Amino acid sequence: MSRAASRVPSRAPIEQRLGEFGASRTPFLIWAVLVLGGAAALVCAMVPIGPEWLGVVGSLVIATTYTWALAARTGGRPFVFGALALTCGLVAIIGDHDLLLTGAAVATSALAAVLGVMITIPAAGFLRSVRECVVALVVAGIGAMATIGFEPAIETARFEYVGLGLALVGALVLVYRLGAGFHGLGRRGLAMVAIGGVVLAATLLYAEMLRRYGSSGLVDQLLDQVRWSRENLGAFPRPIETVLGVPALAYGVHMRARRRQGWWVCAFGVAATSPTATALANPAVTVTEATLSVVYGLVIGLVIGWVLIRLDLALTGNRGRRSRVAEQAAAVRPEPGRFAPLL
Repeated sequence: MSRAASRVPSRAPIEQRLGEFGASRTPFLIWAVLVLGGAAALVCAMVPIGPEWLGVVGSLVIATTYTWALAARTGGRPFVFGALALTCGLVAIIGDHDLLLTGAAVATSALAAVLGVMITIPAAGFLRSVRECVVALVVAGIGAMATIGFEPAIETARFEYVGLGLALVGALVLVYRLGAGFHGLGRRGLAMVAIGGVVLAATLLYAEMLRRYGSSGLVDQLLDQVRWSRENLGAFPRPIETVLGVPALAYGVHMRARRRQGWWVCAFGVAATSPTATALANPAVTVTEATLSVVYGLVIGLVIGWVLIRLDLALTGNRGRRSRVAEQAAAVRPEPGRFAPLL
């Protein structure tokens, strides 16, 4: 076989994706420009540079474009839901009431968290899993700026819990369709969902019980570790992102390249994107510390995700390097491109 002929199979998927993208190139370019413009306005508001209204305008733009993107990605009606988000945002801004602005902020954080997961694509290898985790957290990070751009009046812990709850429910509803319902789970998928649910519940319950009922000595010891990390490393990683969110997202996109059940694991990726989308909500935490906290959680979580992926490959009989390379080459489960509808 000639060299030119050997290249045809590798180019065909790219040409197919470009064909899908070309059909909606203009709406995508408009969306991308609006997202960049909204993000730039939010950055200027945080510096601060320019008029005071840049923050709320940037938040409104991001909330609208993220709603549009999530609807388009999941096979909905992007213009209908985008217009609805724009209307709700305008009502909140014009009404200028704490309840309305806080509702817009928490809805924006949930949208950013879910979109961060939904915009990922299957990853045949670990490095591609790393890329997808970074993409998801960047999307959620822009949502974090939009969240505080509404200037909500919040109680931090409650705000974070509500945002995480909304994001998790939204992700599970969408994944139910993408993962072929409960009957598409299989034994392995059911086990992964059960483990993810237990880890999520244990992390949240442990943190809450420790905060309310923990002994003063134990609490002081843990707080000393947090203080040491903040003073010497600049931040402390968010436990739920580190232990559950990033590993679930890394392992989930790995599974999606092989089995549809990977979508159910990816749903728990909101445990990483939701804390990222609300990372700036705490006024006692600087932007630098919030960013470092997300980065530290990403790095440690990827290590855990790498272990999970290696265990999965070992359990499926791909122990040696040659076996893993062959398995990775065969991981070609079809799925639409990053900017194409999933349904």
